[in-house]
Amino acid sequence: MYNAQTYLLGANRSCIRELSEFGRSRAQVVGRENVFDYSLGNPSIPTPPQVTEAIYRLLAEMDPQQLHGYTTSVGDFETRKAIADDLNSRYGSAVSPEELFIGCGAAPELCAVFKALAVPGAEFLAIAPYFPEYKPFVESAGGVFKVVPPDVPDFQIPMDALEARITPNTAAVIVNSPNNPSGVVYTEETLRALAALLTEKAKQYGHAIYIVADEPYRELTYDGVVTPFLPLIYPDTVVCYSYSKSLSLPGERIGYVYVPKDACDGRELYLAIAGAARASGHVCAPSIWQKVIAKCAHLRPDLAVYDKNRRALYQGLLECGYEAAKPDGAFYLFVKAPGGDARVFSDRAKEKDLLVVPGDGFGCPGYFRVCYCVSYDQIRRSLPIFKLMMEEFSR
Repeated sequence: MYNAQTYLLGANRSCIRELSEFGRSRAQVVGRENVFDYSLGNPSIPTPPQVTEAIYRLLAEMDPQQLHGYTTSVGDFETRKAIADDLNSRYGSAVSPEELFIGCGAAPELCAVFKALAVPGAEFLAIAPYFPEYKPFVESAGGVFKVVPPDVPDFQIPMDALEARITPNTAAVIVNSPNNPSGVVYTEETLRALAALLTEKAKQYGHAIYIVADEPYRELTYDGVVTPFLPLIYPDTVVCYSYSKSLSLPGERIGYVYVPKDACDGRELYLAIAGAARASGHVCAPSIWQKVIAKCAHLRPDLAVYDKNRRALYQGLLECGYEAAKPDGAFYLFVKAPGGDARVFSDRAKEKDLLVVPGDGFGCPGYFRVCYCVSYDQIRRSLPIFKLMMEEFSR
């Protein structure tokens, strides 16, 4: 006997992972340099040297039992204080360590938040394009997943479409900015309009409607664009953060949940999130990485390589005749597929060892995602293939 729902999740693998594994197998045949793999958002800039130095120092100086032993369930106080101090120095906020829960990366953090909010019939709204895993995260927590159609071609938040989907059962709206897959950063004007709408609807229905802010790309912005800190705009915001992208640590699974004490039922919600994490076994995040973050929470990534790639690929694709939202953040381009069918385009590109992810799984058919956390040489050598693809689909 087995659970049919979880079987389907295991059997129907992510298109992103499938393409990435195809790329690895093709690299063994034609050479890694001849596979133009834009499938997986795996950071390509080095981890800051201070992180490596902190690891060595901890290994050399700390008692092994303290270094590798259990922390408190919600996370080391020193780590939570370092994160709170960093947020407050950057945003002028008043975050306290008691409002932070150290998590094993953004995915289990989101699952815990959805579980904590999933009262019977609770609905969670995702704005397309959205990270595909939101759907199984919400549904496995017992919630109802609803999609707000995309605001094409700018990929901000379509307020009228969002309002039409808010009901008395709406528990939360998921906000991911900078956005995966579009690379768009929601403007402060957009977020203030969202806050006004949710405030109005919360009064109408007599209960809080939370924003769940998924923010692993918060620090990855370009051209002076700044990601607004949502709790300062809308107090009923729960922030889920990961150091996977900002410190190039995707395999270490470390981050935090921030539940403002001024949020509606803030303390109760914090404890519900802690309880949901407990029920799923995601407590006591890796001790050594908590201690590393305590020393490195203030660090910011050097984005020069990503920015160079962003400019080269965006401009190169425009010159080939493609249409794409301008990416002000993250390391993704979301491109309109010639011919209108992104799956067909992706399959045809795959024949040329050019791997791009169709946007259907992101709730946005007709577009494909390109991850530019790759080598500049790959971008330079792949542009002729993109041009050839455009010519083939324009005949």
